[in-house]
Amino acid sequence: MLGAEMRRLRHGRGETLSDTAKRAGVSPQYLSEMERGSKDPSSEMIEAVAGALEVTLLDLTLAVTEALRAGDARSGSVAAVSVTSGSPAPRSVARSARLTSLAPVLALAA
Repeated sequence: MLGAEMRRLRHGRGETLSDTAKRAGVSPQYLSEMERGSKDPSSEMIEAVAGALEVTLLDLTLAVTEALRAGDARSGSVAAVSVTSGSPAPRSVARSARLTSLAPVLALAA
């Protein structure tokens, strides 16, 4: 979800991977892997890309949260995951939503 939101924002700005990656200080390949969800980026990397996209970490986190809520509403299920307790997310949730990548962002936004 985090990577998909980054991609949505980048496309909305009409930018290429190279444009955004250069401003974020990461390689286009790394940004592509972040967007596809195949990387587990640090909070610093997420913050760098958010800055390159001219959004705050909080705005990015809220957009991902809303996307997750919308998905839960469509599926009829609600998944409660406590980021602050350190309890691991159920594997299916963590895999599909990449919540493990979102935990450092949520901690920074708090």
